[in-house]
Amino acid sequence: MTWNAIMGFISTLALLMPIIFIFKLRLGNYRSFPALAVYFFLVFIYNLFTEGYLHANEDIIQYWGLSNNFLDAPIMLTFLSYFSTSLKQTKRLRIITYILIAFDIAIIIWKGFNIEAATIIMAPGLGTVLFYCLLFFIRQTKISILHQKALGKALIITSLLFAYGCYVLIYLIYYIFKTPDIANTFLIYFIVTTLSSGLLCAGLAIEKRRIIKLEELKQTRRELTSLYSGSETKATIPLKTVALDFDKEQWN
Repeated sequence: MTWNAIMGFISTLALLMPIIFIFKLRLGNYRSFPALAVYFFLVFIYNLFTEGYLHANEDIIQYWGLSNNFLDAPIMLTFLSYFSTSLKQTKRLRIITYILIAFDIAIIIWKGFNIEAATIIMAPGLGTVLFYCLLFFIRQTKISILHQKALGKALIITSLLFAYGCYVLIYLIYYIFKTPDIANTFLIYFIVTTLSSGLLCAGLAIEKRRIIKLEELKQTRRELTSLYSGSETKATIPLKTVALDFDKEQWN
């Protein structure tokens, strides 16, 4: 068995792990995590096709792969809204996502559903995702280091920054420079996918604990609001202090 076959198998399992973690940790319906699950599901199935674990017509495999390339940026930008610090930034991400989808459709109409279209579409998509990964990475690492919190979010965005930084290099090597050494290119992809998926799973596990804590704080705030509503002690016991400033915490 070659190194490519070994790493192809390992990377396929690695792509399955985030899906398992998302549903095992009950994040499947939490905010933008469904988009992350869809992203890994699409790539996982494609790996099963390309590694020969699922057998299908070559046209189906090619169309699945092209669909992954076209949907990659919109799906990932949808998930990255989880790191947004304001409604304004969330709306901006949504608008950019719609623009990329419109761009995808225009290029497909112009060039057709083929590799040439994918080469054009992937450039702005990968660049945009990489930019926001870097932007959120800087913010989250600063929060984790200075305030000792949100380590899970920092690990998640670090894994995505690492993955997309490498994917941009692979895109240049494979699609732009068209290197004949395809085997080594795929080997790099398998290694990157395995490492980033493992780091992402660690981040998901830690982030789930933070989410539970925030939900408990939210429930506490509701109970305190009900308790002190209309009470004379409302003026002497600041609700915001007792509730541990939930509104501020939920953005970190």
